[in-house]
Amino acid sequence: MNTNPKSYLSVIIHQRIARLLYFRHICWPPLEGRRGPDSRESEATRCEYTQRRSSSFSGTYIVFYDIIPRPVTTTLRRLFSRVVCYSHTNNNNNNNNMGKRSRQRQKNQTPGRDDRDNADWGTGYADIVKENKLFEHYYTELGLVPGGEFEQFMDAMREPLPATIRITGYKSHAKEILHCLKEKYFKDIQEVEIDGQKIEAPQPLCWYPDEQAWHTNMSRKIIRKSPLLEKFHQFLVSETESGNISRQEAVSMIPPLLLKIESHHKILDMCAAPGSKTAQLIEMLHSDMDVPFPEGFVIANDVDNKRCYLLVHQAKRLNSPCIMVVNHDATCIPTLQIESGGKKGSLFYDRILCDVPCSGDGTMRKNIDVWKKWTTREGGCVCAFVTTQEFMQLLQLRIAVRGVEQLAVGGRMVYSTCSLNPIEDEAVIAALLEKSEGALELVDCSADLPGLKWMPGVSSWKLMTKEGHWFADWSEVPSHRRTQIRPTMFPPTEPEKLADMHLERCMRILPHHQNTGGFFVAVLVKKAPMPWNRRYPKTEGSPAASTPADAPRLTESAPVEEEEREGGGPEGDVEEEAPNGASSAQESAAKQDGVCGPPASKKMKLFGYKEDPFVFLTEEDPVFITIQSFYNLAPNFPKLNVLTRTHDGKKRNLYMVSKELRNVLLNNSERMKVINTGVKVWSRNSDGEEFGCPFRLAQEGIYTLQPYIRSRIIRVSVEDIKVLLTQENPYLSKLEDNAHAQAKKLVMGSIVLKYIPNPDNTEDPQCPIQLCGWRGKTSIRAFVPRNERFHYLRLLGVEVFREKQGVGKEGEKEGKEEPGKVAGEEEAAAAAAAVEKEAELDLENGDENASSEPKK
Repeated sequence: MNTNPKSYLSVIIHQRIARLLYFRHICWPPLEGRRGPDSRESEATRCEYTQRRSSSFSGTYIVFYDIIPRPVTTTLRRLFSRVVCYSHTNNNNNNNNMGKRSRQRQKNQTPGRDDRDNADWGTGYADIVKENKLFEHYYTELGLVPGGEFEQFMDAMREPLPATIRITGYKSHAKEILHCLKEKYFKDIQEVEIDGQKIEAPQPLCWYPDEQAWHTNMSRKIIRKSPLLEKFHQFLVSETESGNISRQEAVSMIPPLLLKIESHHKILDMCAAPGSKTAQLIEMLHSDMDVPFPEGFVIANDVDNKRCYLLVHQAKRLNSPCIMVVNHDATCIPTLQIESGGKKGSLFYDRILCDVPCSGDGTMRKNIDVWKKWTTREGGCVCAFVTTQEFMQLLQLRIAVRGVEQLAVGGRMVYSTCSLNPIEDEAVIAALLEKSEGALELVDCSADLPGLKWMPGVSSWKLMTKEGHWFADWSEVPSHRRTQIRPTMFPPTEPEKLADMHLERCMRILPHHQNTGGFFVAVLVKKAPMPWNRRYPKTEGSPAASTPADAPRLTESAPVEEEEREGGGPEGDVEEEAPNGASSAQESAAKQDGVCGPPASKKMKLFGYKEDPFVFLTEEDPVFITIQSFYNLAPNFPKLNVLTRTHDGKKRNLYMVSKELRNVLLNNSERMKVINTGVKVWSRNSDGEEFGCPFRLAQEGIYTLQPYIRSRIIRVSVEDIKVLLTQENPYLSKLEDNAHAQAKKLVMGSIVLKYIPNPDNTEDPQCPIQLCGWRGKTSIRAFVPRNERFHYLRLLGVEVFREKQGVGKEGEKEGKEEPGKVAGEEEAAAAAAAVEKEAELDLENGDENASSEPKK
């Protein structure tokens, strides 16, 4: 073996040179230090170790020498976890020093951290002391907390954050879920005693409308001590997975409420992941469930490709055809085009949620690491959750500026952070208002959420560096610090301008006032176009607004050209401009084919997953021939809104989007990267062709599709639903006479099982229920996912509860579950069996082209 490191480096590079083209695959093997062999071993041993380790990784491995400056190698180590630098010169000296440092780190390591896996729940952060003198000094000096309340403020920050749940408000059975919670769980919880103490029942958030949000201080440790509380916990988990309940922090619910959303609004969520606020926006859009396709829609964006799939998971629980998830940098998110009256125009949003990345010092109650890692830095606080060296305030300002650029005149934008720092809060709002030159107005929302306690925004603040130096004004900043500290981090110096901004209309939520996390929110209304783009959005039949002579002029194609430059890829590759005729020909061809996907000339992005195309069907598509006749679709059924995710082969799943989202998709395939959109309404069934239609109905889209179906519908009663959800394949004779007679008239195939409530019988659920089913030769069954099956059974008064085995026995897993026991019903065991069979069915006729799964 050649022990020359330089020769070894040459061999490795020649063998794997192709991987250098993909920067994300480049990594370096740990030769020494923290992950390498002992530094006192010979050079030959190190090279042998390097070859052995290189065979177990899939990247390109490079050894760095002294020719690389130390700042560069330090940066690389921070960016890539496998970078370890190797010094060829002064080998013994460096190795001995590195060995000493490694041994010293092991010696000083806290013993408690090694025992976390063996510790009980709640002790994982026992070694983190909830003290930070710099944090206390910083906020004491700023004076954000009222006098005499600072100790209460700090005590609240040290307490665990209470759990909060929100009932989805757009589904028609939200009242039934609330009634179930109050009558079946909250009353019983009040009577539970653990260790001699009564358990405090969940309480509603006094400022959230219609008692749709509740909070509780019950910990997981307490829940494990009582079977009744375990029932409540299983109820929450099951209803959360089926989309009927969302677990969301209380202060996180505030921004969507302040947007005042209506069903016709076009909404943009700029930094949407993980998606709790996005789900809230969708619920408000569907406040009227009688309207299957609201005129408005939600475009949810996030810069992180992987977090976009978490966002998709949250959105898909709500089964909405009016949501689209995209993957872009919020600071340069492209301006989209829509077609109206045969003409293209820019899309401006009625509502924008700008919940920007921040230092997160208001989340200390749930993110314990912030206590030990919080420090000050120009432009914001720095902690473990800040993933960039750029200053937070500058990033937040860029995102907010891009947001107001895309806001329609008369529209409303909510800016929010989970930070208490004025540099990330009021400083951004003040800079935004100053740049707008009167185009934006800060709105007074004091009466919008009665019952919510908040502190008004401040109009003066100071900046502290990490060395402890304070600056109250830009003029005090020394010249050598002015590249890091910017004027936008300070309040305006002109008293009249500062008074006109009305920064006191901002809202800061302090944790000790209502037992919440820390939060900041401000509401802006756009009264005129921004000064750098004095042109009103074009509407049908109205000319563009006149442009002042002293304002900078933008041509019609200027925004598009800028977006194409920014969308060229991570490396900033710029494509050559195509002739106008060629581009228009491509657009017309895409329209004719009904395909929404990147054109052939577009370079493939190096990062992220490759998405399947969005292919819209035509009205003459052969798929509709059998579907139309089998389900007797209404004449007004929007066939053009149906899409699939494949060009070739059989269409396995059909999805539906709203008319407005179809307009956005078809006109912006080259401007945006769409991760997911639409709700599944039909799935191909391998045995369906012999029964007249190869597509069966999908439960996800039944509430969207059912208003257009005029046959294959069976009216069922409460007892019929119990039979269908608790028995695997009940005979038709098991149904009541009315449903039995209807089922006998239908041929085999997919059906809709519809329950309409009787207002005179208040004991039965007072919400409509629609289920997908299959009419067999002599039997009938419901195609309902497990969690929805449990949900409907609970609404009907059948309590499904899984008892855990082996609780308290050492060495046994607590997660073993006995197939469902249904309290008080004979059909208990059958319910669990039906669920298991349904899971097998889902695997058989599953969503092979599921749009939420990443595809390499």
